[in-house]
Amino acid sequence: MDDSGTTPARRVNVVVIGGGNGGLSVAGRLRRAGVTDIVVVEPQTDHYYKPLFSHVAGGTARASEAVRPQADVTPRGVEWVQDAVASVLPEENQVTLGHGGRLQYEHLIVAAGIRQDWDAVPGLAAAMLSPAGASNYLFDLAAKASPLLRDLRAGTVVFVQPPGPASCAGAAQKPMYQACAYWQRLGVLPGIRVVLLVPDPTIFGIPEIDAELERKVAEYGIEVHTAARVTEIDAEARSLIFTTGAGHAQTIAYDALLVEPPQSAPPFIAESGLAGTDSGGFVDVDVRTLRHARFSNVWALGDAAGTTNSKSGGALRPQTKVLARNLVAVLRGREPEARYDGYGVCPFTVTRSTAVFAEFDGQRRLTPTLWRTSYRESRRNWIIDRYVFPQVYWHLILQGRA
Repeated sequence: MDDSGTTPARRVNVVVIGGGNGGLSVAGRLRRAGVTDIVVVEPQTDHYYKPLFSHVAGGTARASEAVRPQADVTPRGVEWVQDAVASVLPEENQVTLGHGGRLQYEHLIVAAGIRQDWDAVPGLAAAMLSPAGASNYLFDLAAKASPLLRDLRAGTVVFVQPPGPASCAGAAQKPMYQACAYWQRLGVLPGIRVVLLVPDPTIFGIPEIDAELERKVAEYGIEVHTAARVTEIDAEARSLIFTTGAGHAQTIAYDALLVEPPQSAPPFIAESGLAGTDSGGFVDVDVRTLRHARFSNVWALGDAAGTTNSKSGGALRPQTKVLARNLVAVLRGREPEARYDGYGVCPFTVTRSTAVFAEFDGQRRLTPTLWRTSYRESRRNWIIDRYVFPQVYWHLILQGRA
């Protein structure tokens, strides 16, 4: 105890808030670069490979493939503290934990992800608890979606993307295409009304990707409403109300509903003074170096960072490289020189055996890295997304090796 009667804060070289993809992989990179005394703060016991949720919901992967114990995937030489962050005191270089402990850091990395706001739309939470509601954005709901879509033979299915910041927003479409391919194979697709509600003017926002997806939309007969926002859901009546850019409200009765929830920054970021006036509640960072605009020993990456790129897991790999290199440079008395170019990627499974890779930079220009035509539908894309990426994730990325 100190003079105030409280337990002194524990001193740590690097504290990482969040033990997801970004938090563990950047911790692994730092450890491999020789940085010691790294603590990752993460409350969850299980770790999820979230890109596989879409395959689980679409019926092309088992739920067990997407989860492993957090202790098993934490990088060697990195300490995991199983707790939540209550607050950050950047002027004092301290993190307060949910159970009352405190960590005094030399450097802080915020990789806390994004918050899913299931209460943001009236009736949404109730709809997810009902037999007809599911989502590929939570592990349990993705597992629920698989039989819900598999067993449907007629009726109306609605897929919803939310407005505003969202993590890999296009992923809401992935189980839709897989389900349509399945129904098409069974010969029941003509009797199913498939509705997609997207918040933007086009289905994705990059002409080449829009063309690929619109071709599949036409093939499956999907009814697309752009500039659409769900305003209310009646779980008992199985209906929802949505508006479009013109302001007209429409009601749809559904037999199955798959929703990507509205999302926002974790509250502790703004409450701790780490957000900027224009960062939407996310960590105020230099979008190139990922260093905080005002606190030189605070860094952020992934969905929690106030960057201008599309939020997605595919953006994390280059971000972890840049952040790790820059933090190591600062620890060695140099200026950060590595730069993040805004790269992001969203693989779209458009059948049960083919996929489209949307790779793009901060200006949403195509930047293919695998091969020049990876944005075109192919079997090779699907194999990489379904089988190669998960193995790379579990064995290399989380250890900071890829």
